[in-house]
Amino acid sequence: MDEENSECFMELLTQNAQTLANELDWFMAVVDVRIELYFKHETKYQSIEELSPPDLSADVSPYAQAVRNYSFAERLTLILALAPHIKPSALDIFYTKNESYARGYTEFGGISGDSHSGFLPTGETLSFILAGEDLAKRFEITALLTQTHFFYHQNILSIGAKQSTHGESQWSSPLTVSEEYLSLLTLGEEYKAKYSPSFPAKPITTSLGWNDLVLEDYLKEELEDITVWIKHNKTLMQDWGLSKHLKKGYRALFYGPPGTGKTLTASLIGKKLGLEVYRVDLSLIVSKYIGETQKNLSKVFDQAESKQWVLFFDEADALFGKRTATSSSNDRSANQEIAYLLQRIEDYDGIILLASNLKGNLDDAFARRFQSMLHFPLPNEQQRHQLWKQAFKAPMILEEKIDFYQIAQQYKISGGAITNVLRHCAIKAVERDTKTILLKDIEHGIRKEYRKEGRDF
Repeated sequence: MDEENSECFMELLTQNAQTLANELDWFMAVVDVRIELYFKHETKYQSIEELSPPDLSADVSPYAQAVRNYSFAERLTLILALAPHIKPSALDIFYTKNESYARGYTEFGGISGDSHSGFLPTGETLSFILAGEDLAKRFEITALLTQTHFFYHQNILSIGAKQSTHGESQWSSPLTVSEEYLSLLTLGEEYKAKYSPSFPAKPITTSLGWNDLVLEDYLKEELEDITVWIKHNKTLMQDWGLSKHLKKGYRALFYGPPGTGKTLTASLIGKKLGLEVYRVDLSLIVSKYIGETQKNLSKVFDQAESKQWVLFFDEADALFGKRTATSSSNDRSANQEIAYLLQRIEDYDGIILLASNLKGNLDDAFARRFQSMLHFPLPNEQQRHQLWKQAFKAPMILEEKIDFYQIAQQYKISGGAITNVLRHCAIKAVERDTKTILLKDIEHGIRKEYRKEGRDF
């Protein structure tokens, strides 16, 4: 960011901070009035709605642009969720003790965090502020926190990130603003979740194009069907009325040996549609974070649904492989997580791609859920020749005795393995301070790939 842009950004950030400060002042005034009304203290207000929120019509700050068209209740809900992050003391009033019972007021809700020392609002807190003792109004505001509201669809905020014990009120769960909107509303920057145990997905991209993808023609036609479906999804599902008969979204399984183009294909689908592709490695999740799968994948799906990501699940058989009867609590826990993931996959209205080395490894009931099942075989001799030629291009210089026709005929390897050979040859060439690729280096690279697979060279 250059100096001029940096100054503009800082000015915008300062304005955003002032906008949030004004919003918090309004919020605290609303809370004061709600408490006065609830405890029947003397006040000039008959309703909290009499306290109009700050006018944002001429405000260009990120927060103002995001909430300008929100209703009174929506703005109050959002600033309540933001308060622990930007002004925790704004909620200290809810620590008021009920002297009759020597404890806090149940109707204020709230929970304690693991490390946050302040008051964390729950659905009960929101219900108290907006509805007070009005039961009918309490029921009305549930619409703010359902899956039909834009708060949920756009992954802005939610209730229930911490699951309630069986029998507890849903309103006892925390009101949580998503990390992406916390960043957008406070810093004016789009939040990019980093790959971690709690967010087991990372973006994948490619500099290659469809012409670099060496596949059978029938496979390319099936891949084209996927992109056409997503491009014209609204027309087909709504205008044609197919939503009555077909499930939303598109689910496809890619299966075949490693290195045959499954990951590259997923990247190219996203590239063609202008959508980000996020790869989730299920083997990593299951092996290291058993019991955490549901919580962690929920974060991925919540962001994916609001941003229309293409989700690519690698090593799908790690979670969806054929299973024996459950015999332990771990087995039952794993099955619960599988059921949760299956439901999220079926409800997802974008593209879900899963990859497996062997179709036979997958449970039959799971396999039936796909619209497409595409087999990515090892390339044939002609395709291998094309892959060799595509990989070893100028400015590289080929030794005269290199014959890719012969190499393709003699060695049956995948496109991914050919890429690894290219890397090996490039390293050897640059060590010699030359751009010339030698046949012996290609053969040595192939030998390394064979050794990896336990094959004789």
